[in-house]
Amino acid sequence: MGYDLNRLSTEFRDILSKDPGPSGREQMRQVLEKALVDDDFVNTYLGPDNTEPRNILYEDPDMGFCIVAHVHEGAKNSKPHDHGSSWAIYGQAAGTTTMTDWKVTKPRSDDEPAAVEAESVYEMTPGMAKLYDIGDVHSPSRAGPTRLIRIEGENLDNVKRDPFVKA
Repeated sequence: MGYDLNRLSTEFRDILSKDPGPSGREQMRQVLEKALVDDDFVNTYLGPDNTEPRNILYEDPDMGFCIVAHVHEGAKNSKPHDHGSSWAIYGQAAGTTTMTDWKVTKPRSDDEPAAVEAESVYEMTPGMAKLYDIGDVHSPSRAGPTRLIRIEGENLDNVKRDPFVKA
């Protein structure tokens, strides 16, 4: 049986209701990887007619998590960031994203943002999903078009995030 938005959101809701912590989020990451290799799922939610850079496909009314489609048409480098008080799972559906994980070397102060240094660099290719838990600092880089599904612990449009600077 293939994936659709209803099945994916139901599975996520079931997982989070049993385990809302990091191991539950890891289970969600594994489920997302299964959906990412379902051609019908990818074509339905990230097909050629979907061109929005950020499209919230589903926001759970009780648990708050969101399933978001991201379509990036060209190259882009993002600055190091976290997801504030939330977490996110990035699921690569098309293209390649080079991801850098960062380590905080100097905490934020009242006057200055936190400083970070690169810890690891890796490529996310179609079918891969990665959990960025609360406080994990990372930065994506894309050399060309990419499409992904991102699961957010809550709608990140409403989450305050502090800046980071490279050490």
